[in-house]
This record gives sequence, structure tokens and C-alpha cells, in this order.
Amino acid sequence: MTETSNPATGPLGLDPHLLSILACPDTHHSPLTVDEQAGELLCTTCDRAFPVRDGIPVLLLDEARHRSA
Repeated sequence: MTETSNPATGPLGLDPHLLSILACPDTHHSPLTVDEQAGELLCTTCDRAFPVRDGIPVLLLDEARHRSA
């Protein structure tokens, strides 16, 4: 039996390389930052918060919430 190595995991259990290429799905495609306490990825332009469920980022505009009122 061979042992498989686990890739390094970053915040929210996501691969750091994946985090470096993720962007907001809205037309501006801004980079996303991590809010570990809330378990969300945050858009740096439109102030949307995208949930991460079971280690999978949900980058659907309908699933995102606006953080500012």
C-alpha cells in the first residue's frame, strides 16, 4: 500500500494555490480574501462574501451576501 501525500492546506482547508487564483465571479473579477472566522471569501471590490462549505468555495452570485448595508 502506498502512502499519498496531502497537499498543504491553507485557510478554510483550501489549497493555497487555489486561493491565489480565485476571483469574484462578477464582471470585475477582483481577487478574493479570506475571513476565517466567518468561513467566507470576500471580494475586495463589491464587498460580497462567498461561503465555503465543506472546504468548497461557493462562488455563485446568488449565494453571496453583501456585507455592507
